[in-house]
Amino acid sequence: MKYSGIGGQAVIEGVMMKNKDKYAVAVRKPDGEIEVKVDEVKGLSRKSPVFRAPIIRGMINFIDSLVMGMSTLTYSASFFEEDDDDKKKTPEEKKKSDTIFSIVTVIISIVLAVGIFMVGPYYLSLLIGKYIKNDTVVILIEGVIRVAIFVGYVSLISLMKDIKRVYMYHGAEHKCINCIEHGLELNVENVRRSSKEHKRCGTSFMLIVMCISILVLMLVRFDSRVLRLLARIVLIPVIAGISYEILRFAGTHDNKFTNIMSKPGLLLQGLTTKEPDDDMIEVGIKSVEAVFDWREYLRENFGDNMENKDESETDTGRCCG
Repeated sequence: MKYSGIGGQAVIEGVMMKNKDKYAVAVRKPDGEIEVKVDEVKGLSRKSPVFRAPIIRGMINFIDSLVMGMSTLTYSASFFEEDDDDKKKTPEEKKKSDTIFSIVTVIISIVLAVGIFMVGPYYLSLLIGKYIKNDTVVILIEGVIRVAIFVGYVSLISLMKDIKRVYMYHGAEHKCINCIEHGLELNVENVRRSSKEHKRCGTSFMLIVMCISILVLMLVRFDSRVLRLLARIVLIPVIAGISYEILRFAGTHDNKFTNIMSKPGLLLQGLTTKEPDDDMIEVGIKSVEAVFDWREYLRENFGDNMENKDESETDTGRCCG
């Protein structure tokens, strides 16, 4: 596997792919056609070189990813939920309202996530602390509760029909990236036989965040309950920054150590990715091709013998990660 630098996410009936300073959103519209939108990446990480320093870049990337994620989700949903009021709006008015909606949604999402995954487990650990007086054990139990809530959450929403389709597009996104990073031509057949799990996935990132939070909270302790609660909120950016560096290292190195380290996250992706159909794969391919020259990438990283590689290595399952 060779690192390509592209990444993305699933959206409503589509896939977003990002490469360097550009991103593309490909959506299968209700009439069956694929709409592709290409735009420049606009985020905090572009504002200053300081924002690209280790740890800090993880904090900034976390914020940028949330904003872009909501923006692309809103864009994809616009093909299916447009009402009479939306039809009367000018493109500028639509863009403004979508931006406001995305910002509000991000804020609400952050508040809910902090409440459900950080504050909730903390208060549950206080109940456990009445019976277990070892603070280290209580923090470990709090971490286990946090992971259990997360796994339960993604499992429950996967039962929803619309979310299941998003998970299928999530699988298409991973398969497209895995296909080219394992030296195979980007076509439906090769993508179909590639893995739907990938080491640089957001699901893996969330699992790493929860594990790193256990270690960080063991080091930063307070006697005051208020300070302990504030620490769990204030330290989220630091935890995200450290987790980003770990995920980045695992995603850009292919060896036994990083493969073992990535295994729990890959297993968890069994819940958040589903096998896509060929129509979904086509959408993923369109999104990749809009921002990434995969043919040039294959020539530079795998040489000119791609025809032979396509026939031999696909059968060995090498592309299946």
